[in-house]
Amino acid sequence: MSDVYLSLGSNLGDRHRLITSAIALLAERAGRTVAVSRCYETAPWGFQSAHPFLNVALSLRTDLAPLPLLDLTQQIERELGRTVKSSPGGTYADRPIDIDLIFYADTCLDTPRLTLPHPLMHLRRFVLEPLAEIAPTIVHPTLGRTVSKLLEHCPE
Repeated sequence: MSDVYLSLGSNLGDRHRLITSAIALLAERAGRTVAVSRCYETAPWGFQSAHPFLNVALSLRTDLAPLPLLDLTQQIERELGRTVKSSPGGTYADRPIDIDLIFYADTCLDTPRLTLPHPLMHLRRFVLEPLAEIAPTIVHPTLGRTVSKLLEHCPE
């Protein structure tokens, strides 16, 4: 079993219900829930919108390898109403649910479909704050800093 950390966000529809549903589906299909942060309301990152996000961090223990776990998260996103993973031109847009793999144990992976750890996590306060609540001492395997230190130095 591997310890994984995910970031979940929602800024369309019933945000609480969508995040709660995603957490339940991940627990049912991916593995055992270890910890869930409280909800953080944040402004959109990388685009303008009148719809604020709710963000949470989730820790799971899973037997799924990284790519099958990615496939599962994308399936859950579709089931909960996300029809497009990214906007045309690679820009960000409003979405009912977003599930990102942040850490998969201490795995470093760089493929066309998945990069681990998440390549922008250290720049995103909306990822780091909830993650620091449930895993402050986890060390980023390439940056060599704990989540708490990454949050302290987050430029956002």
